[in-house]
Amino acid sequence: MKKLFITALAAGLSLSAFAQNISEEEKEQIKKEIKEERKEENRKAFSGLRENNQNGINVFEAPKSDLSEFDGIKVRVGGNFNMMFQGMTQENYYNGVQTETGAPAQYSLTPLGQDFNLPQANFNIDVAFAPGVTMKLETYLSTRHHVEANVKGGYLQLDALPFLNSPMLDNIMKNVTIKAGLMEINYGDSHFRRSDGGNAIYNPFVGNYLMDAFTTELGMEILYRHETGALAMIGVSNGKLNQTTMELEGAAPSLYGKAGFDKQINEDLRVRLTGSVYHSFGDARAYLYSGDRAGGRYYSVMSYYNEDGGVQGGGDWSGRMNHSFYELTAVTINPFVKYKGLEFFGTYDRQWSRETEGKLLGGRQVENGGALSQFGADLLYRFGQNEKFYVGARYNTVTGNLNEDSADINIQRVNVGGGWFMTKNILVKAEYVNQQYKDETYKALGEQFNAAKFNGVNVEAVIAF
Repeated sequence: MKKLFITALAAGLSLSAFAQNISEEEKEQIKKEIKEERKEENRKAFSGLRENNQNGINVFEAPKSDLSEFDGIKVRVGGNFNMMFQGMTQENYYNGVQTETGAPAQYSLTPLGQDFNLPQANFNIDVAFAPGVTMKLETYLSTRHHVEANVKGGYLQLDALPFLNSPMLDNIMKNVTIKAGLMEINYGDSHFRRSDGGNAIYNPFVGNYLMDAFTTELGMEILYRHETGALAMIGVSNGKLNQTTMELEGAAPSLYGKAGFDKQINEDLRVRLTGSVYHSFGDARAYLYSGDRAGGRYYSVMSYYNEDGGVQGGGDWSGRMNHSFYELTAVTINPFVKYKGLEFFGTYDRQWSRETEGKLLGGRQVENGGALSQFGADLLYRFGQNEKFYVGARYNTVTGNLNEDSADINIQRVNVGGGWFMTKNILVKAEYVNQQYKDETYKALGEQFNAAKFNGVNVEAVIAF
């Protein structure tokens, strides 16, 4: 009733005959009330989707939709943009080798300049169709790997089933969320804190983890959350990064799940702990740790000179251990603790191949299965009004073997940096990064990784709305 009255009154204000007896202050107050009411309607309609700004920081699974009021279909358009200055150097064992001609030695790493990378941008459309029924469509407008527009995915999210008119299902859905479509699968928790093309607002640093547990697959997820903070999720996907109706040898669905606990203990303390598992039933290539279509965050690192003096390497995923096994099984454990402004996030990942004979990414032939493990830890301190400033550090390492007969891999990275939210939609962050390829890693990955390292400073400006 109040809404109808305010709307009718606002319409009448445009006619001077009805506005003569209303003061300017009253007009402004009515306009303000209408604006606030519309804002609240939009908040409720999209409350089940993560906010695309600072408010989305440390949001893992988005909260349940607010079903208290729905006033028709609503559409929300948003976007992400980032621009990064990279100032790093790199070297390996061969950068110190002298040749007779004075030309760079084969396998020596190329010099890196100090300049801006090509900016990246995302385009997002959110639609609320009914109470608790929303859709998200995400498009990469331009990224390192796809400079042309490329659809990331789209999915339907159900926090309610109003179209079934079932009191029993309505009661069940109070604790259940269903997602279906081509989407970023909910494996592990690190994908909630990563940079994704133009969207870098949630990542406190510039780079993602060395082993980046992120992929987009076609599937469905069912998430259950209890009032105590306990949560459980099960998902099934077709296991494909690139969708096709062609028959692919060895292709089969993948099953994944998550269980854990997420609770705001009191005003100052929040604790979360989850464990995730992913299992590919087929013997085709899995993409869990190599499914990022946007590309890596450190440009041209590990590019090197070949025997003809040409430049190789430094591809779109340089700086990562961008590797997934055939016949993949993986587990991840993620603790998160936030006490006032102090924040800790950790990740332990392990992936392995069940196949004793097969292929790995890059066409490497395998006689025995391999396994890779990752450890990562972020320690941050957020401070200032609305925690608009932060400083922090990250330690990240990957160890293991591509197969049981290969040399040991040992990659280590340290990030130190901080950021400033100028507004909740604008973030400026800077970091120092140091990454090293230790021991006999080069025997598994290639001669250019012999005593290789890169380090330097990166500065990134991020806009999200």
